[in-house]
Amino acid sequence: MKKEHDLYIQIPDVWDGLTVEDLLKKEWHLSKKTVHFMRMDKAIEINGRAVPFSERLVKGQVLLIQNVFQTEDYGYVPNEVDFQVIYEDDFLLVANKPAGIATHPNKPEDVKTLANGIAYYFQEKDERSEVHHVHRLDKDTTGAILFAKSAFVGSILDYQLTERKIKRTYTAVVHGKLKNQKGTIQAKIGRDRHHPTRRRVSPTGQDAITHYEVIAYDAKKNLSQIRCQLETGRTHQIRVHLAHIGHPLVGDTLYGGIRLFYRQALHGQFLNFTHPLTLEKITVEAPFIDDFPALN
Repeated sequence: MKKEHDLYIQIPDVWDGLTVEDLLKKEWHLSKKTVHFMRMDKAIEINGRAVPFSERLVKGQVLLIQNVFQTEDYGYVPNEVDFQVIYEDDFLLVANKPAGIATHPNKPEDVKTLANGIAYYFQEKDERSEVHHVHRLDKDTTGAILFAKSAFVGSILDYQLTERKIKRTYTAVVHGKLKNQKGTIQAKIGRDRHHPTRRRVSPTGQDAITHYEVIAYDAKKNLSQIRCQLETGRTHQIRVHLAHIGHPLVGDTLYGGIRLFYRQALHGQFLNFTHPLTLEKITVEAPFIDDFPALN
C-alpha cells in the first residue's frame, strides 16, 4: 500500500527468512547509494519498530519503507495527448501508444510525446508522480508501454527488463511466406553509417535476438502475420531482423516494405511481467487502435 510518501508491504511467503538487506539488494537490486541512504535515514521499520538491515523478515509482518514516494516533478512538460490507459495502480501504468507520436522527447521543444501526455494525465488527476518509461516503441509503432510512477519502482523494473524478465510480444504483418513456422533471428544490430536513422545487421553491432511464430498467411496477397517476442530491445530490432531475412514489415519503407499500410505494420500487443511490489504475474493486452491489417 502507498500512503503519502511511504510504502507498506505485508511480507509474503517468498520473502520469509530474507534479511532486509537481501530484499533491497538481491530481490529489488537497488543501487548501493539508495540502500546507503535508507540505512542512514533509518527509513525501514517492521511492525512499527526501526530495525537493522540484518533483521530477518517473517511472513505476515508489515514492512514500512519511509519517503519512497517523494513529491516529484513529472520530468516532462504536461501536454494533452491522445492515448489509452490499459493498466494502472499506485505504482505503475501501462499505456497503449497510438501511431505518430514518440515515446518521449528527443529535443526540448518536443512536447507532444506519450511521456508528455502521461504527465498531463497525472496532472489532471492531481497525482504528483515521476513519468519513468521502462521501454520504448518507435514513433509509428502502436501498443503497450510500461511506465513506473517513481524512481524507486522504475529502478526495479529497469533491472527486470535488463534481465529479460519483462516479456514483450508484438504482432506484425510482413511480405512473403516465411520458410519456417517458428524461428529465432540472432543477428547483431548497429548503426547504418550511410543513413542518420537507419539500423542494419552488423558483426560489430549489439547482440539482438528476436523469436517469431507465423499466425496466418494470405497467399493471394503474399503476406504473413506473425508474432514476435524480444529478448533484447535494440532500436528498430524487429524491423531490421525481419528485413534481414527477406520479409520486411508491410508499410516499413525505411527497410524495404511496400506502402500497403500507412505505417509499419507492427503492434506491441502483449506485456507480461511480475509486479515489483505485489509479485503478481501481470499480463496486459493492448487492443488494436487503428485499422491494423490483421490476416486472421
